[in-house]
Amino acid sequence: MKQIVHKQREFFLTNTTKDIDFRIEQLKKLERILKENDALLNEAIYADFKKSSFDTYTNELSILYHDIREACKNVKKWSVVKKVKTNLINFPAKSYVMPEPLGVALIIGAWNYPYQLSLAPAIAAIAAGNTVVLKPSELPLNTSHAMAKLINENFEPHFFKVLEGGIAETTELLNQKFDKIFFTGSVPVGKIVYQAAAKNLTPVTLELGGKSPAFFTENCNLKIAVKRMIWAKYLNAGQTCIAPDYVFVHKTIKDDFLKIAKEEIEKSNFSFVNDNYVQIINEKNMLRLIGLIDEEKVYLGGSYTLEERFIAPTLMTNISFEDKVMQEEIFGPILPVLEYEDLDKAIAQVKARPKPLSCYVFTKEKQVKEKILHEISFGSGAINDAMMQITNSNMPFGGVGESGTGAYHGEDGFKAFTHYKSILEKPTWLEPGLKYYPHTKRKLGWIKFMFGGK
Repeated sequence: MKQIVHKQREFFLTNTTKDIDFRIEQLKKLERILKENDALLNEAIYADFKKSSFDTYTNELSILYHDIREACKNVKKWSVVKKVKTNLINFPAKSYVMPEPLGVALIIGAWNYPYQLSLAPAIAAIAAGNTVVLKPSELPLNTSHAMAKLINENFEPHFFKVLEGGIAETTELLNQKFDKIFFTGSVPVGKIVYQAAAKNLTPVTLELGGKSPAFFTENCNLKIAVKRMIWAKYLNAGQTCIAPDYVFVHKTIKDDFLKIAKEEIEKSNFSFVNDNYVQIINEKNMLRLIGLIDEEKVYLGGSYTLEERFIAPTLMTNISFEDKVMQEEIFGPILPVLEYEDLDKAIAQVKARPKPLSCYVFTKEKQVKEKILHEISFGSGAINDAMMQITNSNMPFGGVGESGTGAYHGEDGFKAFTHYKSILEKPTWLEPGLKYYPHTKRKLGWIKFMFGGK
């Protein structure tokens, strides 16, 4: 690992990756490789999750293709030296900001969307002119092998290399000196990554998680709101970092909410056979999720098959923050339904806990929408929808507080792997003497004036 990082740093210092045409060529090459090996990618992820080719394209590959096309189209514009105003104290001069790649980037991918959450940051890093060491999650072993095969057989290791392995290999990687670390995963592991990066003062982007709430007010369009929320919650069997973790439903519509949610789940008929559901990643997570289900509070679902790693879409009602299911991020197909009457109290309960990665508000009331958006801090969200904010690469995606630090997608992904170098350039034909000795009251008066003081 030390040798790989050393070789990547040597290659980066040749300035090859700073060439825009080189970056575009590598991105197009990646797109071509992914498309030519579509069957391999689908077989691998089905073996790990029973994920259908439809969901693999819509949830994973389509986003990567979009990111590549967007980067190829815009990377020259993103890389342009930007002129900025020069303040009076520096007259005459010009000022500008130069984007430059950080260097050797380590990307640690997540298991729940193994292609998207490993390769999307890699695309951003390449677009910005970095070399990349990619460590996919070892939990979906087949997708990890597929990425390693495709990348390592088609790219030079001194530019783009996939290293597989578990905790030991990740720990050893974190002992190396990188110029940027990008991690997607859980809060506990994020803290470990952050501590390791601190030893070398390496900048880090952390895409973590948290308990993301969804609010349903008494006058929302309940039918369409529930339809959108059910899709978002049970996509990927709930194994999505920005999925609604729990819902706050106004007391007056709770019964209708439960009834419509039950109907929508039954109509969707989530199953492996219907290609609209996936397995829980492993037995460890199965047992953890099963332990969160309180049979006395199950409104719908609750059944499971350990051997097939299947948990039926589950609704739980009469829930409070004291219940076990509310003590940790669920990350599975279990939806706790909490009732509220006083919106201020509900907001206070959310604010009393770590800042969530996402928040969703289903309402027709502008005042309510603005109140929740103004008072609750979260990474990203949506009004009258859920999760779809991630598809708009014109907006940064990231967390806040314990749900993460930094952001990416679109130009923000480019920025995540870029240093912006500020330059002041002065001519030599004029040199005002204000800053030089002797210091006088008159000089001080002029300096104060130039800084906007009195």
